[in-house]
Amino acid sequence: MDDVANQFLTNNQTTFHLAIALLLGALIGLQRGWKARERKSGERIAGIRTYALVGLLGGIAALLADALTPWAFPMILLCLLGATLIAFHHRLQETRNFSITGIIGLLLTFCFGAIAVAVDPVPAAAAAVGTAILLDNKAEIHSLISKLQANELDAGLKLLLITVVMLPLLPNTRMGPGGILNPYEIWWMVVLIASVSFVGYFAIRMAGAAKGILFTSLFAGLSSSTALTLHFARQSRQTPELSPQFASGILIACGTMFPRILVYCLLINRELLPTLVWPVVAMTVALYVPAFAIWRSNQDSLAVEQPQLSMNPLDLKTALAFGVLLTAILFVGEMLKEWFGNTGIYVLSATSAIADVDAITLSLTRLSHTSISAPTAILGIIIAAAVNNLVKTGLATSIGTKALGFRVAGPMVLSMIAGLAVIALQ
Repeated sequence: MDDVANQFLTNNQTTFHLAIALLLGALIGLQRGWKARERKSGERIAGIRTYALVGLLGGIAALLADALTPWAFPMILLCLLGATLIAFHHRLQETRNFSITGIIGLLLTFCFGAIAVAVDPVPAAAAAVGTAILLDNKAEIHSLISKLQANELDAGLKLLLITVVMLPLLPNTRMGPGGILNPYEIWWMVVLIASVSFVGYFAIRMAGAAKGILFTSLFAGLSSSTALTLHFARQSRQTPELSPQFASGILIACGTMFPRILVYCLLINRELLPTLVWPVVAMTVALYVPAFAIWRSNQDSLAVEQPQLSMNPLDLKTALAFGVLLTAILFVGEMLKEWFGNTGIYVLSATSAIADVDAITLSLTRLSHTSISAPTAILGIIIAAAVNNLVKTGLATSIGTKALGFRVAGPMVLSMIAGLAVIALQ
């Protein structure tokens, strides 16, 4: 009885998997048939019925390869390829369409059917859905490629280089004094900060200037709030009447820096979050509330030029320089901790944040795993964020108009006080 039951279940499972193979082919065929829905019957090389049968054929080929001979699968695949090439060759004489997307789609459908039966229907279904979506968005993909600039393509390839190629090659071992330096982890943080800047660049690029200063400043905080501060400060000299809007944008961009800090901690050491989240929220609110108050009271002229934060969304030299800076901060931080205790860490936080807040944030988060306590790391991060915003206040005051500096300085100081006060109360 047990053997009969097992055989029954096996047969039913095979039938179920064949049905999935048929449905996956029908899914892709639905998309292909819809694209060619205006053509008469017989003018389409392959529609929903053909793709469904090709998916089923792939499943049957996998069964025959297992039951009869391993040659069954490649032979059936070659026969399918031959029939497809003949059909597309005759079609080419009429349309002069040299695209091989249809051929690839049929072959993929055949393989999805085989995977659903012989391997696992879940990855086959996921791949089939992804294929259908990719085929259905031809116009959008081509439009995106036509809008892509050479430096943006170069940036994307560089990001893949430092992520997919270089990261796996680095040793994941501790070295240096106290085992504080780990090449893999350091480069992973380089990839992290580069990815944030990359995403921020394209957010600004896609939003465009028409969205106005509010939306632009929100996303500029992901990329470079310092660069946006410099740009708006210069613009306030040229158009002083827009100083309130520029001040609002600077405060929004600087406030967006704080959620970014929480993301770093979430990815590197989430144990810091329960304590760090409240001072960060306080500092963010202290900047966002005045920013939106200024924005709402000056809504008559919100259209401003989109700031060009970078000519290249990802400069590999910048990424390498960030890695060197990160390594130096980790090394110096360990030395200062040994020599001066927590005071050395706080001095390092303040001095490092003059140029960049991301490197010291990542470094302290990383050090909190090994050589410094969580409270020390959290206070160091808050000090770094406060000093960095004070530096941007100085830029806005010295480069921009007095009205701009006045509107920026108050909330910045209030944000620093709020963060330090919450830390003291915890």
